[in-house]
Amino acid sequence: MNQALDRDREHLASVAAAFHPPEAIESIRPLGSGNVNDTYLVRAGGELFVLQRLNTAVFRQPQRVIRNLQVLNRHVQGKLQGNPPELRGRRWELPQLVSTRHGGQPWTECRQGGFWRTITFVGDAHTVDVIEGTAQARELGYGLGMFHHLISDLPHHQLFDTLEGFHITPHYLDQYTKTLEDPQVPACAHSDRCRAFIREREGFVSVLEDAKQRGELRLRPIHGDPKINNVMLDRRNGQAVALIDLDTVKPGLVHYDIGDCLRSCCNPLGEETTDFDAVHFDTALAEAILTGYLSVARGFLTATDIDFIVDAVRLISFELGLRFFSDYLAGSVYFKANHPQHNLHRALAQFRLTESIEAQEGELRKIVERLSCQAGLSS
Repeated sequence: MNQALDRDREHLASVAAAFHPPEAIESIRPLGSGNVNDTYLVRAGGELFVLQRLNTAVFRQPQRVIRNLQVLNRHVQGKLQGNPPELRGRRWELPQLVSTRHGGQPWTECRQGGFWRTITFVGDAHTVDVIEGTAQARELGYGLGMFHHLISDLPHHQLFDTLEGFHITPHYLDQYTKTLEDPQVPACAHSDRCRAFIREREGFVSVLEDAKQRGELRLRPIHGDPKINNVMLDRRNGQAVALIDLDTVKPGLVHYDIGDCLRSCCNPLGEETTDFDAVHFDTALAEAILTGYLSVARGFLTATDIDFIVDAVRLISFELGLRFFSDYLAGSVYFKANHPQHNLHRALAQFRLTESIEAQEGELRKIVERLSCQAGLSS
């Protein structure tokens, strides 16, 4: 085992050396708990950097991910140089790509074929897995709103669609249906419950895509994965200062982001709980998040956008449960799993969260209507 660890350290050191002089590399350690990429924190020359191996089974054209980050960086840095009034003197950062020492390209491939990149580290900030009150919830909403504001005038056609079908819920339902055709898929009481839950909601899965086809919702640049621990908060004052994990930036509906942010942040027990009966959607946190979000997003949202916010919260929660369950049935080939039942448990938590959202739909619509009126929008 020690030999294997030594080999891993040597491998990581050789990859990091593509970006930093070997003698400057002081330490490398795992960072975060992402379900897709492998992420490490590198200290080199007294500074911190984030080293990541992109999962090329997910991002099949990783160079396009890098290209999107370059487009995003140029646009956002230009906006920040104009000192947008929405920042009100606050700091905002966007991680920057680091070029290799030889060749000057913002990625490298290792001997084993891994695709790696390094970005700058957002200092004096941290992330949380569970919200610690409504004040923090407002900041998380503000963070997503500021990110959307900064990219709202970036033409979406300048970005590659690096994850075709991502957040297209009917697509996931089709994949799930095909998975069920395998006679070897596991079956148990929990699995039967998930199947019944999905069957009862099949008619709802196209709500956002239908609105897009009718021209009621339009494509914009989106983050793609603005869950709670992808918003960085200043360690001193608690203010949102950055969104990280930008590999999923692509054209999409802002509702994918709004829905994902709310379903992630308003579940006090988090995604990894196994206390399924206690999972619930906290409407007070949702109101705080939307308050923060609309404080900067009101400039680009339309009244029709507002109309679909609650639908998005319900749909994205259901969608993630569907994806977790499908991956469980397929043998956990997409999401990292710590044990054979891990993705099944994640699915059960998301489906229980969906039920809680459905039970409070009327209250949520009243909250959205009240906040949108206060922001000068009418739903």
